Amino acid sequence: MKLLFIGFMHVIKRAGLYLTILPALLLTVADVQASAERNYLAGRNTVASLVSEVQTASGWVPYPRYTDRAGWDSLLGENKAELIRRGERQLKYVWKVIPATAYLAYERTGDRTIMQEPNSDNNNALSDLVMAELAEGKGRFIDQIINGVFYNCERTSWVLSAHLPAQLSKRAFPDHTDPVIDLGSGELGALLAWTYYFFREEFDSVNPVIPQRLKKELYDKIIVPYRTVDRYWWLAFVPREDGMVNNWNPWTNFNCLQVIALLETDTVQLAKDVYRSMRSVDKFINYVNFDGACEEGPSYWEHAAGKLYDYLQLVHMITGSKVDLFGEPMIRNLGEYISRSYVGNGWVVNFADASAQFSAKGGLVYRYGKAVNSKEMMEFGAYLARENSTALSYGTDIFRSLESLRYYPELMAARAAHQPAAASLYPETQFYYFSNSKGLFLAVKGGYNAESHNHNDAGTFSLWAGTIPVLIDAGVGTYTRQTFGPERYSIWTMRSNYHNLPTINGQEQKFGKEYRARSIRVDEKRKQISMDIAGAYPSVAALNSWVRGYRMYPGKLEITDAIDLQERKAPQQFHFMMQGELVLTEGSVGIGVEGHDVALRYDARAFSASVDTVALPDPRLSKVWGSRLYRLTLTERPDERRLRYQHQFQVVVTAKK
Repeated sequence: MKLLFIGFMHVIKRAGLYLTILPALLLTVADVQASAERNYLAGRNTVASLVSEVQTASGWVPYPRYTDRAGWDSLLGENKAELIRRGERQLKYVWKVIPATAYLAYERTGDRTIMQEPNSDNNNALSDLVMAELAEGKGRFIDQIINGVFYNCERTSWVLSAHLPAQLSKRAFPDHTDPVIDLGSGELGALLAWTYYFFREEFDSVNPVIPQRLKKELYDKIIVPYRTVDRYWWLAFVPREDGMVNNWNPWTNFNCLQVIALLETDTVQLAKDVYRSMRSVDKFINYVNFDGACEEGPSYWEHAAGKLYDYLQLVHMITGSKVDLFGEPMIRNLGEYISRSYVGNGWVVNFADASAQFSAKGGLVYRYGKAVNSKEMMEFGAYLARENSTALSYGTDIFRSLESLRYYPELMAARAAHQPAAASLYPETQFYYFSNSKGLFLAVKGGYNAESHNHNDAGTFSLWAGTIPVLIDAGVGTYTRQTFGPERYSIWTMRSNYHNLPTINGQEQKFGKEYRARSIRVDEKRKQISMDIAGAYPSVAALNSWVRGYRMYPGKLEITDAIDLQERKAPQQFHFMMQGELVLTEGSVGIGVEGHDVALRYDARAFSASVDTVALPDPRLSKVWGSRLYRLTLTERPDERRLRYQHQFQVVVTAKK
């Protein structure tokens, strides 16, 4: 049996009286820092220098030509049969037409899946067919590949409906006069560019119009707009009002540069294109914090740091290894964040819109680790490949699929290991992780309420017993128009009162860069952290400070709140999100979850307790948590007159055999 104590102190200041709860801490952390102008790429290279370094596809692509059957057999090894089987399932695939009403639905109802699902099915079918033909090499899949190519060439736009408002019209219906580039069009463009690279001669032998048309569409939809349009927000040439640069930047630049590098034969033009991409990707490197944490959460790591790695690897290849940022400590920090955020058993720290279930592929983690010389990442990548069968990548990202095959033998031979660090501190991003010898894992977040994929959650925390989440962050539901519109903070998953945070004088936290945690102090040795979260609440909450503190002991976590209210307008409430099966009795809440029994005991004289059942009809949430979650709320009793009091939870964790 393991014992975990969560101590909770609540102190109200009146007439100059208050109780100081937390001892002096060793490290004071500054507020979230502004972006730094590092300019690792464009600041160290010029178009002139790149002209002598860049290579066209015939020089930089490391994979065999389609006709090199011995080369493909060597590259694929034991994976050849599986790739062919995946392609065979698509031989009779019926390409799905996306009707006009599927685009109109985004404006009419906010539904984006009605367009995205058939689009994704088509793209995955094409990818499977391409990889199967590369594996087999007998021409059996060529006609169906041509069907997919022809279908996509006939489309007005490759952009997802939710992203079409980037058009000058601001509408979500494809405008043939205004090609824009988004995540969807970039990803499909890269897939089609690899299809052109490998099979253009086979297409030509069927009918020369096929490769000619495909090349034209790639230029019209990707290459020309990438070269000539500066307004796309993800390029960051025209800064957003909030200054944000997120995963879209490395992801879309990577996809566009693949298209160009596979088709462009003029090295002067290619050098200009590479330099343009460098100017843009520098904006992302400048924006994210040097400490390496991904403020979007671990499930976005593959698309943020992971795509930055892909981009840097691509540039490394195109320039014959002349451009190399893998020795930069920041690039290594960005990579190692993913292993530090993994708790175990498929669970991961999930602030913001990220899922609590781990998603990164072991092959990607290993390759990134090898590039930056991180033993931690390489061993973790091998661990994921063994534990979760994520050695290979399947999907529309052909580059990752091919790279996972190229590194497969050494990945499977590598040492596999993962052990959570005793402490992982990200002071710029204000993420703090602690684990202890009793198997507990604590994640605390400071930050501000205008981060990428933001939730109003400054000061929240999550707690795992063993590797099982007990006090949780729910994550986010299926994306709709409302998710990224003015109605975002009417969605319960985004609100502070559905995080492990208080409601103060009846007020929730608010959205905005000015709403943030401040005065963060950390003692790594004691596994202790405190922060003032008063600044995350509006002025109507009427408080001077609300210092929340966390301290871990062996088998124990103390949570303290030192409060300085200007006035009491309403009873204070303390919310805790939980998964499992709950039993509420006077002075105690019992939780049964994943083989653990947890009991939270509270002072029933000072607080009343209530439990809300939060139904999860949304499949994106129910896939992680099941059909429901629970929210425990402790509310000050109306007749409470004491100016100072303390309350303590006791949690007993029993691991079942």
